[in-house]
Order: sequence, then C-alpha cells, then structure tokens
Amino acid sequence: MAHTGQESRVLAEWGEAEAGPMNGESGRLLAEQLVRIVAGISPRASICDLGCGNGYLASRLAPLGGRIVGVDASQRLLRVAREHYQSDRIEFRQGLFGEELAASLAGHPFDLVVSCDVVEHLYHPMSLIDTADRILKPGGRLVIGTPYHGYLKNVAISVLGRWDAHHTVHWDGGHVKFFSRATLATLVSRRFDIDRFEYYGRVPWLWKNMICIATKRA
Repeated sequence: MAHTGQESRVLAEWGEAEAGPMNGESGRLLAEQLVRIVAGISPRASICDLGCGNGYLASRLAPLGGRIVGVDASQRLLRVAREHYQSDRIEFRQGLFGEELAASLAGHPFDLVVSCDVVEHLYHPMSLIDTADRILKPGGRLVIGTPYHGYLKNVAISVLGRWDAHHTVHWDGGHVKFFSRATLATLVSRRFDIDRFEYYGRVPWLWKNMICIATKRA
C-alpha cells in the first residue's frame, strides 16, 4: 500500500500519547472480551497484534502467549507502548500493512493474529487481511474487531439525529470504512474461513463492535 510523504507523517504522529486502554472504560471492556476469545484458541504460543496502538491490548494478551509482536504505523503510539509495555515477551515494531511488513514477519509465522479497531481506518482494508494471511501458519487464526454497522443501528443513528456526529469528517485519522457483518465477512472470507462472530456493547443489533474469528486456509 503506497502512501504520500504527508500521509506517512500523519500516520507516524497519530494518536494520543497515553498508556492504558484506548477509548477508556469501553476500551478496557472490549479488551477483556478479546482476551477471553483468545484464551479459548489453541495454539496461541505466538501472537501478532496488527495495529497495536499504544500496546495496551498486547500487554493484556501477553500472559496467553509466549511471543507477542505488536505492529503499528504511529511512532507516537509506539513510544508509549515501548515505555509502558515492552518486555522480554513483547516486542513492538513500526510498519505499514503490505508486502514489506509481511515479508519481515513471515520468517517466523504466528499462531494467531489479532487486530482491533484498525480496519475501519484503512483506505485499503484488504492490505490488513493479506498481511495477516502472509504471517500466519497454515490453520492459524485471525481475530479482527471493528465497530458494528447494521441496518437497525443505522436507522437508530438517523432517527436520533446523530448521523453527522457518528460519521464525523473532522477527525484526522478517523474512520473511513463502516462495516456491517456482511461486508466484514466478505472481506475476511477472501483469505480465511470464518468460524463465528461475537459482539460487544449495548443490546443486540445496536452493538458497538463486532469481532470475527476466522481460520487461515491450509
């Protein structure tokens, strides 16, 4: 995936330089659900967190795996990750999804790839799926989460007059893709066999997030 010099600079300096769960208490509870999902997957000796942000989720996953690698484009967020969460079991790297990153990681493929609240920020979301496919062992698992957008939720957003606030254009580095279960499934299934979906937050059909669990094809 090609980026202009300006885009690369924006990515490098994106994010708030703070430790702890991103998005506060909601982010903490979402991380807990992801940890529960990962705890039910075996093997998981090696885990890659694609779009690891400030490293909080990687730190929560560390007790479940022997080797954790977190990857992000933001130098600012990685500085926080390395200061607060790097250890002999957790490594953080800077990189953009695509061929170069995949080649650098594919020599030691992973059992599991996790990516949460990342794919909706990408102009080319397939680059994340392709990268995950390249760095996973045959039969490896992908756990990918993103905000949920379904018909009833979109109607509710409109009826409550929240469309502009929800889909704001004034957030540099914000969401550029809005996935339903069907569109996320279509994206993931180009490289993976989908096992199931789980959901986080609110009530059914108004969920905050959805999480797709999938298996790499042998």
